[in-house]
Amino acid sequence: MFAILSAGLAPIIGLMSYFYLKDRVTEPLSLIFRAFIFGALLVFPIMFIQYAMEVEEISNNIFIQSFIFIAFFEEFFKWFIFLFVMYNHSQFDDHYDGIVYAVSISLGFASLENVLYLFTNGIEYALLRAFFPVSSHALFGVIMGYYFGKAKLTNDHTKWNIFVAFFIPFILHGIYNYILKSLVSTWSYYLIPFMILLWFIALHRAKLANQPINNK
Repeated sequence: MFAILSAGLAPIIGLMSYFYLKDRVTEPLSLIFRAFIFGALLVFPIMFIQYAMEVEEISNNIFIQSFIFIAFFEEFFKWFIFLFVMYNHSQFDDHYDGIVYAVSISLGFASLENVLYLFTNGIEYALLRAFFPVSSHALFGVIMGYYFGKAKLTNDHTKWNIFVAFFIPFILHGIYNYILKSLVSTWSYYLIPFMILLWFIALHRAKLANQPINNK
């Protein structure tokens, strides 16, 4: 049990530390932990919805399963939590803060999901999951947080940026899952380049968010 917890949480801690330490003015750890816990708690209602849809056999279409059953619900709930718990908080006063809080929510979700998966399927999947689903959740969080920060700090196209904070992670998450589900035997040939591109986009957004407003 300890080995599974360690293997499941190690990439979470590493990714969270990386994005937290890049912040020019670090955020309160209590608030980050709060966002993390909210993200973890999302696992249960989302798992219930996904299980109910699977049992009812609402659709066997891979596109619908990838984009709606998985990507839409996971990214919408993370977006919803950020919007109604973190967006109006007084500590959210810098563009990069959006990334820190969104990554916290995303990795909170990824942490419990990852541990439950390893308990069910075995610790031998830990490394593979660290590179793909765990990292992808963090990177979707970076992109979501970037647009939330832009909405909060720039006062320009606020509603549009709030919408994009959901829409882009949703589309990217859907593509990620569609590759896994539709290309069962050759998924790595497509998912590895996709992840490299995702890292590039996310790190570029993080760099922009860390610059003064007038330099963006």
